[in-house]
Formats: sequence, structure tokens, C-alpha cells
Amino acid sequence: MELGFFDRFADPFLKTANGKGVFLSGIVLGLVAAQQVERGSLSDAPLFKQITFGRMQTRDIRRLLARVPELSKAYRLKNAGRVAQLLGMAGNCFLEGKGEEMGVNGNFTFAVAFTNAWRYYKEIFPKDEVEAPAIEELEP
Repeated sequence: MELGFFDRFADPFLKTANGKGVFLSGIVLGLVAAQQVERGSLSDAPLFKQITFGRMQTRDIRRLLARVPELSKAYRLKNAGRVAQLLGMAGNCFLEGKGEEMGVNGNFTFAVAFTNAWRYYKEIFPKDEVEAPAIEELEP
């Protein structure tokens, strides 16, 4: 697992353990949501509909992350082991962090990671052969 890409970000929020946890959570939940729809729009994913973008709190992310093992099994994720690794790392970051709330910076970080989940997944696991599902762009 390659997490060196965090070094290129200048955002102070991503320098904190909580910030890294939020970012990794966005990737995990984005990967799950993308595989819930396979084809079509990401906004049609059941998980997408449960996320209140722009108003998320750390407890909301923790609640959603707690469901990932169940969703991984129910939707037979192609990369379940890798998603579990990212989930574990996100959880560790939250446990090591100071528990600060997300605010605007955290919500922005989460949204960026969620919408670019497959791109960051390929950076973290460059040798993984799992293909991203053919989903449409998010509609405004």
C-alpha cells in the first residue's frame, strides 16, 4: 500500500491524522458506491444517497464505515481485500487523531476523495488489476 501521495498535498488538514482518515474514508466509500451501480450514474448508488455532502461530521463517516464489511459482502466487491485494508488504515487514522470535527475542510477533502476514488485507488495500489466500473459523471 503506497500512501506517499499524501506528501504532495499542501493542505494542512491532510497533514493531520484525522484529515488522512477523512480522505481514506472518501476513497473507501467512493469505491463501494461505484461498485453498487456498476453501470450508470454514481448518484444512483444507495450509499451515495445516504451521504450528506457538505454537512458530514466525523460520526457520520464512522457510521458509514462501520457498514463497509457488510456492504462488501452484499455487493461482492471485486477488490474487497484492498477495500478492507483502506478501511483499516482510515480507522487507524481516526483512532490516532484528536477527534476534531470535519468542518468545511473535511467536507471538501471527503468529496474530492469520494469522487476520485478510483484514481487514488490506482495510486495506492499501482499493481492491482481491478478495473473501475463504467460509471457516468456526476450530474450537477
